[in-house]
Amino acid sequence: MRDTAGDRTGDTAEVAWLDRDQQLSWRAFLVGTTLLMDRLDRELREQHRISLPEYEIMVRLSEAEDGRMRMAMLADSVSHSRSRVTHTVSRMEAAGLVVRDACLSDGRGVEAVLTADGRKALEEAAPTHVSGVRRLLVDLVDDEDFHAVGRVFNAVTDALIEGNPAMDIR
Repeated sequence: MRDTAGDRTGDTAEVAWLDRDQQLSWRAFLVGTTLLMDRLDRELREQHRISLPEYEIMVRLSEAEDGRMRMAMLADSVSHSRSRVTHTVSRMEAAGLVVRDACLSDGRGVEAVLTADGRKALEEAAPTHVSGVRRLLVDLVDDEDFHAVGRVFNAVTDALIEGNPAMDIR
């Protein structure tokens, strides 16, 4: 079976089709990442009443200077649309995990700021998340394979953000 999702020209003669092993690996990636992200999200929701995207936003804010980050930079750092991050931050603001404030550097932009309650929620959820990542991914493969995954996705990230330094999430 040929995967034509990436064929924009309609000229299938020019497509470098995936061979059987590549197709199997691609499908394993799609199913595995979907199942992994769904499980990590479910564990956070069930045990801490936060979603995986909310957790990732709190992580980025906790790592930022003074726990604050411009909304546009936050969206780029988690590779989500600005509207999606705005919606997520609105939910988080209603829950008391973050607040929005005028940008300290110029007063024109808006920054998301991690609250004390948000930091506490992050500290409580982090062991659940890290345990899930370890149990459901890291411990299932040897170190060499896990490091290969990192190299592969660093290459993918580099290729996709080339020429767009605002999206550099590393």
